[in-house]
Amino acid sequence: MTVIVGCGAGFSGDRTDAARPLVDALIAYDAPRALMFETLGERTLAAAQLRRIKNPDTGDEPLLEEFLSPVLSDCLANKITILGNFGAANPDAACNRIKRLAQNCGYPQACLATIHGDDVRERLTELDWLAWEGENRPLSSLHQVLAANVYLGAGSLIEAMEKGAQVIITGRVADPALALAPLCYYHDWALDDWDRLAAGALAGHLIECGAQVTGGYFADPGFKDVPGMATLGYPLVEVERNGRLVVTKPAGTGGLVTEQTVKEQLLYEIHDPSAYITPDVVVDLSHVSIRQLAKDRVEVVGIRGKPAPARLKTTVSFLDGYQGEAEISYAGPNALARAQLARETLRQRLAMRCPSDLRSRFDLIGLSSVFDGDTQNASQCMHHQPTDIRLRLAVEHADKKVVELATQELLALYCCGPAGGGGVRRTHSQRVKTASYLVPKQQVMPTVTLHGGTASE
Repeated sequence: MTVIVGCGAGFSGDRTDAARPLVDALIAYDAPRALMFETLGERTLAAAQLRRIKNPDTGDEPLLEEFLSPVLSDCLANKITILGNFGAANPDAACNRIKRLAQNCGYPQACLATIHGDDVRERLTELDWLAWEGENRPLSSLHQVLAANVYLGAGSLIEAMEKGAQVIITGRVADPALALAPLCYYHDWALDDWDRLAAGALAGHLIECGAQVTGGYFADPGFKDVPGMATLGYPLVEVERNGRLVVTKPAGTGGLVTEQTVKEQLLYEIHDPSAYITPDVVVDLSHVSIRQLAKDRVEVVGIRGKPAPARLKTTVSFLDGYQGEAEISYAGPNALARAQLARETLRQRLAMRCPSDLRSRFDLIGLSSVFDGDTQNASQCMHHQPTDIRLRLAVEHADKKVVELATQELLALYCCGPAGGGGVRRTHSQRVKTASYLVPKQQVMPTVTLHGGTASE
């Protein structure tokens, strides 16, 4: 038997029309099928917690209706299970919105499930915390904790499917778990069958970023050309019971699936290819073989697994001062020299007027700003004399007034700076930082709550 999983979103803010071709393709398969939406990042979750603090009825994925409205009725009608971490900081709020969508499309008895237990912000003093590798801040030193969320595994999602859930709404789960759960459920994989679990986790990893594996993030004109970027097909993965998997995409969509796109996604965010740690299994990629079977069909085999870790990663987000950003543009002849003079003027003004512990960064956008002073690239740009430079100032301080003062100094360059400056913009916000820790798996207690009818109703 083969199980097919599609991914309709790779982050919050992804294309909201991407799932429609996926669902059309999934309907055509005579096999168990699921559709996942991965919309949650660490800072996305912190932002969701901020929204929930301001309004307890929010905190879920803002684009939820846009993602689900085009496909929900067809998924319910064709028994395509939907799994998504669009619950973010408030799975119950997402559930209420999906209930309304289901009712509006003629399925008032749709069976929904919410997963809770990842949010441990109220349990900070109860858990046995261990700092993640490289993290040198003790948890007790973090003030104004905004969010603390454990990366849950696939277990509670499998339980929800066993109870008949048609739509499963989670907060923070490991991204691959959204695909691993339906694979375990339909293939009846044991939760200590490490090689099978590793194959399922890798299947999820390959599709979790949406169009990255179908050419979206891969494209580099003249070096790695990708057709149809405006109509990219999002990924499908076909997984057999023995763990063999094939990555593909819907026919007639843009993009491509090749050995190269799959290899790039395979290594994305992988620190140790022999030990990619997920809550459910440690994946060993050192024996993986990738082969192009046909156009837009790539086989991945040789995946091995090791026992799951005893501790789960937890991301703690906390407020830590304020940040500000301001920009001004210089264009036309001698723009670079004028922008450089503006930068030096601004440096001197901040030294005169702001505390010494102000953290600042200056970028000349258009002159190798991304590489932060890469002299080789900068000299090449200077040789060609760029005629459009944007000076960017970024600052950070515990006192909001200091941040506002610093960006006001850039605003003052309108009349106090070199000639021809314009297009100033300024923004200020509380700074959200994150720190990573580990907690014992046995101290984390995910729960499954069903809402509505059952799949058989």
